[in-house]
Amino acid sequence: LESNLRRAVEREELVLLYQPKVGIRDGQVTGVEALARWDHPTQGIISPGEFMPVAEDTGLITSIGQWVLRAACRQLAVWREQGLPPLRVAVNLSQRQFAQDGLIQVVREALHITSIDSSRLELELTEAMVMRNPERAERLLRQLKDLGVRLVVDDFGIGISSLKFLNRLPLDSVKIDRSLILDLPHSREAAALTRGVIAMAHSLNLRVVAESVETAEQWEMLRELGCEEM
Repeated sequence: LESNLRRAVEREELVLLYQPKVGIRDGQVTGVEALARWDHPTQGIISPGEFMPVAEDTGLITSIGQWVLRAACRQLAVWREQGLPPLRVAVNLSQRQFAQDGLIQVVREALHITSIDSSRLELELTEAMVMRNPERAERLLRQLKDLGVRLVVDDFGIGISSLKFLNRLPLDSVKIDRSLILDLPHSREAAALTRGVIAMAHSLNLRVVAESVETAEQWEMLRELGCEEM
């Protein structure tokens, strides 16, 4: 798998799919999340769950992540040129990407090459990535924020970071982990946890995005709880 993945990167077999992000109140598309897939010549589409762990272990994730970032920014530029309403594109950062010294330059170059408004780019990271080296993470996030990009904490509500520390970070929004959303609205425990997570985020003046919303009932409950996007 490793050798095939290396060739896939060289042959540009990776593709991006875009999952819409929708406003809870009005149902309007506000942005998209870029999702990497491997379009294998004989096996078809391979999900990231199969190849991303290999990419992370071998270090290929760095070049893949750089490609994803540039490809997503290029697509945003194409949509702008086609006259579509302004959208935001979200790109997930891996642990290795977040740890590399050249991340700021990679992001700066992607923005420069594609000439997109930096506020239209969202970078997603997990609580665990931030807490691995909190002091460095805080410095890096402030540098990214200086570029004008938006910063999002993924899997919010299941991590280990404290509210006091999160409040120091220049974040724009958080994403509620899908494990909480899946049991809505029928699980009282899931509903209580989701309500608490949304209240916690709002106490930090952060917008809230819910992952994996599949039903009208989930949508309605999240609207009642004050969640902004899904």
